[in-house]
Amino acid sequence: MNNDLQQLHPYPFEKLAALKAAVNPPTDIPHIALSIGEPKHQPPAFVLQTLAESLGQIAQYPTTKGLTELRQAIADWATRRFKLNEGTLTAEHHVLPVNGTREALFAFAQTVIDRRHAPLVVSPNPFYQIYEGAALLAGAEPYFLPCTRDNNFIPDFEAVDPAIWQRCQLLFICSPGNPTGAVMSSEQMQRLIALADEHDFIIASDECYSELYFDEANPPAGLLQACADMGRDDFSRCVVFHSLSKRSNLPGLRSGFIAGDAKLLEKFLLYRTYHGGAMPAPTQLASIAAWRDEAHVEQNRAAYREKFSAVLDILDGALDVSAPDAGFYLWPRTPVNGEAFAQQLYAQQNITLLPGSYLSRTIDGLNPGENHVRIALVAPLSECIEAAKRIKTFMQNNF
Repeated sequence: MNNDLQQLHPYPFEKLAALKAAVNPPTDIPHIALSIGEPKHQPPAFVLQTLAESLGQIAQYPTTKGLTELRQAIADWATRRFKLNEGTLTAEHHVLPVNGTREALFAFAQTVIDRRHAPLVVSPNPFYQIYEGAALLAGAEPYFLPCTRDNNFIPDFEAVDPAIWQRCQLLFICSPGNPTGAVMSSEQMQRLIALADEHDFIIASDECYSELYFDEANPPAGLLQACADMGRDDFSRCVVFHSLSKRSNLPGLRSGFIAGDAKLLEKFLLYRTYHGGAMPAPTQLASIAAWRDEAHVEQNRAAYREKFSAVLDILDGALDVSAPDAGFYLWPRTPVNGEAFAQQLYAQQNITLLPGSYLSRTIDGLNPGENHVRIALVAPLSECIEAAKRIKTFMQNNF
């Protein structure tokens, strides 16, 4: 067996299941699940129709590189969305379809880490657990940078010891952040790119929440956009990961893409050819339809805005929480540690939230998620409102 498997932590939802098993929730009120970041809005009907009409193509082996039409649709979308210079992000050299960002983030680390040189993989803390698992199974050591209210939930990259950057081979960033919703500016990303040049590491930007934001006139910046802003049209050292799961409410389609540095993608394609990461043709054709349409994405954002407005209005003054920069999570501070808060809330109000410490690691005695919980506003509006009312009651009864 691969000995590195012993280093993996239990997944957050395994810990959550054990936490809930220790108590009994009330049976006279329905359960409301706000713990998993799984979109519950309706998928676009035209995408499902495209998928159904193309099922006959399941009889053919897909290529790992994917259909040219899909890669072009992605290149066109990213160029428009992130204001890239025309013709710089090409379908032929700068884009690859992937079966969701989870498998791509993991596989990318296996591709780029050189385990001969005591590598570090740096990431924010709290974080998406795939970053850690990908590092460990690539033979690297994870190194975590705290995200707290004091730094607006964005790591203080400038304060990192240069010796850490010298060992860093891969930096994961997530903007908008999971779970905090914090958004990095183009200027902040440009400073990171300068650090990557100075210390010779790769930046992998997880941007799967980039299309969930509040102000239609000010969408979150992306890493490729930061490259364009500084005239870096070859996207050297930079790759981004995007998905249709959150953007288009298609988590089960398992469809996303990686884009950026052509030299890195060339090696990633080689890895995936052996890894077996080809996307089925019906999924590709459905994905083309989704990437070419923005109307359903705008409607999706409007639905989330309505939920945030209603929930935050109810919780105002009851819970220490505020609107995130983007995404669909709330990251409130809790009056007791997040584990106790989540367990008591489940026991009294039959609501499932995720303790923040399950998304973080304790470094130098600090766990940035310790007194937080993650609330995923993915349930229907009525359920989100009902959950907010129960949380308010829970706070009034206990704190």
